[in-house]
Amino acid sequence: MFRHSSWSRPVILLVALVLALAACGGGDDSASSDTGGTEAAGGGEGLAQYDLSGTDIAVGSKDFTEQLVLGQIMVQAFEAAGATVEDRVNLGGTNVARSALLSGDIDVYMEYNGTGWTVHLGNEDPAKDPEELTQMVREADLEENSIQWLGRSPFNDTYGFASSPELTEANGGPFDLQAMATYLQENPDATVCMESEFPERPDGVILFEEEYGYEIPDGQVEILDTGLIYTETAQNNCDFGEVFTTDGRIPALELAVVEDPGVFILYNVSMNVRDELYQQNPEVFDAIAEDILAPLDIETMQELNRQVDGDGEDPADVARQYLIDQGLISE
Repeated sequence: MFRHSSWSRPVILLVALVLALAACGGGDDSASSDTGGTEAAGGGEGLAQYDLSGTDIAVGSKDFTEQLVLGQIMVQAFEAAGATVEDRVNLGGTNVARSALLSGDIDVYMEYNGTGWTVHLGNEDPAKDPEELTQMVREADLEENSIQWLGRSPFNDTYGFASSPELTEANGGPFDLQAMATYLQENPDATVCMESEFPERPDGVILFEEEYGYEIPDGQVEILDTGLIYTETAQNNCDFGEVFTTDGRIPALELAVVEDPGVFILYNVSMNVRDELYQQNPEVFDAIAEDILAPLDIETMQELNRQVDGDGEDPADVARQYLIDQGLISE
């Protein structure tokens, strides 16, 4: 399953990629802020202070849990600001969502900065800093495609590894990638569980191997379906498992993400809006994007995903409660 780009998500150009983010790597964990946010948490007006009355907005998303939640957050945020919203959440994969945006079939969806830079814009060597990368994408996509990139989530939903609870405890806490490489070198019977595509992806395990000079031998690799990786790692049948760093199964199964100092590609999310719509009310669109994205650190996004995948809640209900908890809408 490819979540950010589209190789099933098509192939990302071969890159020597790097990432940074607090909970799964080194980068900052706070989105930039030009708007100051709302006063809702202190009893102010929340999203109702903005006026999008008379504005028609078609909201789309990709087709996995995180995108469904983010899409529903936008649907309800724009409705709270008075817009007339067409809910087109759950369109399909990256290519489908991007094509719909470029054609005008939808006006807005959430996209990842790494996907924007490598897949949509066809570039190599994305920046290590999340805000720098977002700004690079923002400038290029506006110039080339009239697409605005608004806000940036603190969370970075990228590839990574998690360790089993027992191994984490025996190690005295979470591994980092260097400690993981050392452990694998010293323990030839250790197992790393991965999806079938991860060993072949240019943004996959090769980045770990090149950074630390250790090519994981076939005898240490076990190929599993995505869902099994999480459960088998939790049951200590995999010493390390390939994960998406905001997956709700990480906290649900008490897995520990291996700390990444900047190896895997960045995937922070921004609101992508057609410039034609954005120019109708740029200050409001900027403010709404900031208000809904700024609180989304990695722990918060993991929890929202967990409520859908673990508890079986409806993404629309999870999105509504998130906006209520942030003081952006009332109950």
